[in-house]
Amino acid sequence: MGIVKISDLMHENLRVAGNALSRSINAQAEHWMRIGMLAELHPELDHREICQLLIRAEQAGGFDLATVSGLVEPPPAPAAAAARKLAGARA
Repeated sequence: MGIVKISDLMHENLRVAGNALSRSINAQAEHWMRIGMLAELHPELDHREICQLLIRAEQAGGFDLATVSGLVEPPPAPAAAAARKLAGARA
């Protein structure tokens, strides 16, 4: 475990969000870090999908980057995505 320096404003934001969501300041910071890390690693996922991914990771034994990455379905090929979009427009 290490020490992370954050601004006073971020600490206050963590305190407020943590209190609202019944989390400690540290737990809230870790939650936000997980969400942010996954959003950067998988920009194709939205917040709902990231939260579902975190739940699946917990069910698989906990948050581990290798485990979480293995739970992400690869994005569809560009041709397949375009075909689905075209099919949806025709419907």
